[in-house]
Formats: sequence, structure tokens, C-alpha cells
Amino acid sequence: MWFLRTIFSTEVLPTIPGEGVYMRVPQAGDFVAWRDLRAESRAFLTPWEPLWPSDDLTRGAFRRRLRRYARDMLRDEAYPLFLFRADDDRLLGGLTLSNVRRGICQAASLGYWMGEPHAGRGYMTAAVSALLPVAFEALGLHRIEAACMTNNLASIRLLEGVGFTREGFARQYLCINGAWEDHLLFARLRGDARTGRDRTGAQERSASSFAAQ
Repeated sequence: MWFLRTIFSTEVLPTIPGEGVYMRVPQAGDFVAWRDLRAESRAFLTPWEPLWPSDDLTRGAFRRRLRRYARDMLRDEAYPLFLFRADDDRLLGGLTLSNVRRGICQAASLGYWMGEPHAGRGYMTAAVSALLPVAFEALGLHRIEAACMTNNLASIRLLEGVGFTREGFARQYLCINGAWEDHLLFARLRGDARTGRDRTGAQERSASSFAAQ
């Protein structure tokens, strides 16, 4: 637990590098970029997300979000990350490892979102590929689960492309945009064969100062 709190502390912000991207824990200074990207992408994102609260894009709501993030990380319950483009530090989207279960399970759920201007360019594939070795090696997880709506073809391609296995179908699994939606269930295990992107991400992370922090 000390190790997890150290590398994912809200005061110590290590960077997780990927192919043309990097991820880090959200900070208060990210508010304007986050608000503008979410607002610009609202119509693009709402078909795939829970209903947005009426004050979702306000600074106060963002501060509450950061407090929840800090609490979740300290409790080893979830690890939220913002995704940035490496060459200009532009915010692209976000990923979260949530619902962390320890004990005999050692599993978590992967979720992600991408701003509309940056979708379809391979950024999220690069991010997930870089995050998986961290989840398995640094966080000690055995299983990463993900779910997506049956008509979300882009997400299905992404998950299958980074080595997730389709394991099942869940009726009315999550309430998305105000309606209970069926979802496909995916998972990737620590022992599953790595993709080429995984190996590249692990090499980049080993060369960074991530473990030293």
C-alpha cells in the first residue's frame, strides 16, 4: 500500500509514457482544458456516458472530482488519469482503473473517454497499451475488465486490438445517457500474451523515472 500511495500520490505526479502520449493524475490546473474539451465534445460523448450533472463543467464540480480522485487513490479503489499528447501537452481525454478489488480477485475495471477532435487517431490505443503494464506490474493486478455498448464499434476494435478477450454479454448492464444498455464484456489477464504496443510501452516505462518515484 505504501508503494501505491507513493507513486500515485496527488503530490507526486509521475508520468506514464506511451507512443506519442503520456498520462498523469489530474491536477487543479487542468480545469480549463478539461472543461473546454468536454464541452466541445458533449454531443460526441453523451451517447456513451451516464447523464451529466447540471453543474458538471463548473470549477466547483471539478474540485469535488479531484477530492474524490484523491480519496479513491488513497483507498486503493480507483486510479484516474488524464491523457495528453506528448509533443504539445494537449489534453486528449482520460482513463480510469476503477472498482479495484484485492484479496483473491486482484482485478479492476478500465474506462476511458476521448475528446471528439482527437478520436480515431490511435491515441487511446497507445494509452491503454502503456497503462496495461503499469496495472499488472506496478499495481499488481491480475485481471483488467472492460465493457462497452454493443454498437460501440470503435471501442470494440480498440479492446480487441490491445489483447482483450470478449468474454460475455450483459443485459441492461449500465445506465447510459438515461437508459439501461446491453454491454459486451471484455477482459485481459496478466498472463495473456503481450501485443507489440505493450512491449514498447513497458520498455519506455522502464527507461523513465516512474519506478524511482
